[in-house]
Amino acid sequence: MGKKVICEDLNVGTVKEIIFDLNNWKITHLEVELTREATELCLGFRKGGVRNRLSVSAIGNVGKTIELKVKKGQLKYIYLKPKKTTT
Repeated sequence: MGKKVICEDLNVGTVKEIIFDLNNWKITHLEVELTREATELCLGFRKGGVRNRLSVSAIGNVGKTIELKVKKGQLKYIYLKPKKTTT
């Protein structure tokens, strides 16, 4: 947690939570606090601090930062998912 997520030349945001599938004991998503630029690209509005879930299938290299192996244009269609809410 706390690592920056990078996609091409875009600073996507910072990891805030890790989401596990307890049935399979696997990490499925990272909850990322998006930057203003990433929020605008993926959600269509300019506001920083928005949290969204990032599928771990998008992760490439992990070091001081988490580098994504996908193009930034793919993020909003495949890899970023809104948080699930319960009613």
